[in-house]
Amino acid sequence: MTAAFPASVDPDPYADRRLHPRVTVALPAFLVIGGRRYPVQIVDLSAGGAKIDCGTALVVAGAAVTLNWGGASGQATVRWRDGRQAGLAFAAELDGRDVADLARRSEALSARMRG
Repeated sequence: MTAAFPASVDPDPYADRRLHPRVTVALPAFLVIGGRRYPVQIVDLSAGGAKIDCGTALVVAGAAVTLNWGGASGQATVRWRDGRQAGLAFAAELDGRDVADLARRSEALSARMRG
């Protein structure tokens, strides 16, 4: 005799399941794909990944890329692409202090550009 278990039903299949909190930023960066650099802007960031605004059609889900920002970089995999935006998952998590530093850098850059 086999026991019948009810199917697990996800109450919200679109719920945010991120492991790390996101920080909204506006940071210039470069995305390296196949040895070529493309300018992008990081629009949000966490220890586990980033959302970027990119114009290049070369960014496809599953691609291995490198994101370079302000003298640092991280290996990542493109998880999704929607229009000009793409989501990246870092191969190694960023330290929380580095995320906070990048958020401060974004705020300072924004303040400087406002005048």
